[in-house]
Amino acid sequence: MLLMTLVLAAGPMNTKPIEDELLKKFGEAQRARVERGVRQTAKLWRKEDGDLAAFARENFLTEQKDLDDTFARFEANFEQLDGHLLEIGRELQKPTALDVGPLLKVDPYFAEYDPSAHLTEDLFNNRLGFVVLLNFPLTTLEQRLAAKDWSRQQWAEARLAGRFARRVPAAVQQEITSAAAAADLYIAEYNLWMHHVLGEKGDRLFPKGKRLISHWNLRDELKAQYADKEGLARQRTIIKVMERIVTQTIPAAVINNPTVDWNPFANTVVAAAAGTIEDDAPKKAAAPSTKPEPDARYVKLQANWAAQKKADPYSPTAPTAIDRAFSIGAEMPEARVKELLESVLASPLVPKVAAEIEKKVGRKLEPTDLWFNGFLPRGSIAETELDAKVRAKYPNAPAFAKDIPRILQGLGFPADRAKYLSERILVDPSRGAGHALQAARRGDFPHLRTRVEKEGMNYKGYNIAVHELGHNVEQVFSLYDIDHTLLAGVPNTAFTEAIAFVFQAKDLELLGLGKPDAEAERLRVLNDFWMTWEIAGVALVDIEVWHWMYDHPKATPAQLRDATVQISQKIWNKYCAPVLGGKDTPLLGIYSHMISYPMYLFNYPLGHLIAFQIEEQVKKTGKIGPEIERMSKFGAVTPDAWMVNASGEPVSAGPLLRATEAALRK
Repeated sequence: MLLMTLVLAAGPMNTKPIEDELLKKFGEAQRARVERGVRQTAKLWRKEDGDLAAFARENFLTEQKDLDDTFARFEANFEQLDGHLLEIGRELQKPTALDVGPLLKVDPYFAEYDPSAHLTEDLFNNRLGFVVLLNFPLTTLEQRLAAKDWSRQQWAEARLAGRFARRVPAAVQQEITSAAAAADLYIAEYNLWMHHVLGEKGDRLFPKGKRLISHWNLRDELKAQYADKEGLARQRTIIKVMERIVTQTIPAAVINNPTVDWNPFANTVVAAAAGTIEDDAPKKAAAPSTKPEPDARYVKLQANWAAQKKADPYSPTAPTAIDRAFSIGAEMPEARVKELLESVLASPLVPKVAAEIEKKVGRKLEPTDLWFNGFLPRGSIAETELDAKVRAKYPNAPAFAKDIPRILQGLGFPADRAKYLSERILVDPSRGAGHALQAARRGDFPHLRTRVEKEGMNYKGYNIAVHELGHNVEQVFSLYDIDHTLLAGVPNTAFTEAIAFVFQAKDLELLGLGKPDAEAERLRVLNDFWMTWEIAGVALVDIEVWHWMYDHPKATPAQLRDATVQISQKIWNKYCAPVLGGKDTPLLGIYSHMISYPMYLFNYPLGHLIAFQIEEQVKKTGKIGPEIERMSKFGAVTPDAWMVNASGEPVSAGPLLRATEAALRK
């Protein structure tokens, strides 16, 4: 049982008579626990909950065996509750999440329904939540960050109590889920048919049939063009498309519509000639029009914020969605996260790495080079070659699933562990770009979802699949092989992203395209630095936009659009323009996560920093598999506690910066 005491200020209810009664019954030795438990309970007790004194008399536990048995019952039952409710939600969202045929009108409504929305409220209403608060201690972020010698049981008890630190009404939770589902579906269907996106001179730059989702596929297509000497014109076209999306000057008629041709430079739209239209493409009835998308992007973003804001009154220790993202979700203070991001963004190493890129591309850098990937071997291999190799290997999702044991053995997992993992990971064809969906109870399995086109998986889909496989491996180990299921998972999203990045970095090697030599390793470090620098700026935009929404609660979507553009321009001009030019571009506002995953993006640069620390540790043993297994089993403790166990030091940008400096010297 936790030994520390968290003294909470008494709420409007006078708890002293109840405390005195329990002390008289159970003795002075129980004072700290009595005062803590009664006050924690009183904070969230409502008049309709009944007689708190009677509840406390009946449910306060003093015997260690009773406490241990009660804890064990909660842990076992929550695994079943969480697991089965997650499975129900996953099934309801299947048509909108997976490429399993046309959507019915009812499918988005099912996807918006959250079967777990009422769970916490129900557990308070039937008093199970209050049993936890009466007997197990709530802890502050400061206490958890300072914990050095907590036992695994102490960590699990802290997670149990933390489930009941807030009492958000079910209706509010359901609205949060509905807003997120609507935004996710909007993004999942935001495709551009690139054969119909024309270059600056009105010429067709992209092959017939190429359908790219924003922003993921657009970004990856831009990266792929470094292998083509004629690719710069395509890159500049993609940049203009991205800018139109952010500013909402993109014509609504061109979104997921192959029946019109669009020149994003002139912003003109004309009907596509019959012979240019893809045979299997959706036929849109909309006539050619330059009428812009009606700020739909910012309507979805604002709806997410408005839904999250309704939970604020029920979160006294984290009264905004921003606070909750950092203190509850990441368990890292916002100031520390921003300091880590800015240490990379403002590093004097940035112009030095940019100079190496300039030598490689043979020209002055421009905004396209925000996503430069020429440090890695795949940057020199034509996308058509990669696509052909991947399609031959993986004509469908089951083919990738069948190959998972080989992939995992290629990453250093012993054959028996590769088999163990592959039997617990299911592969689905994604409607969107792809994602990993965890399981929450043993007996259910994580799902790997990646995009598989009609002609088979392409390189973009494969690259995403290897990334998501990293998530799935962590999800198996941190559920099936952990000592307490209340600790299932990792400290925050950045950690599972870090593991996924470690896997993703090996994608070409797993395709049989060679192992890195010393020079390739040097370039990999420079690539890691550049990727971290790129996404750190995007993350700062996301954070600042959420602060703006809280500061302007009555803003219209159009005002939010203008503010997002201005914030994106400001951060670009400060950190990116000095090395990439393009003053006042809103490019940093393009990431789809801003719309469909509230306050998520900062996890990516953190993930890159953490991934680098993990890779440094892996080098010491030479095997990714056993080290990832050891790390994943440590579970959802605080970030620094996890990282100290993993690598011997807290989360830091230092290892990446030092390695980058050394790589530049070489």
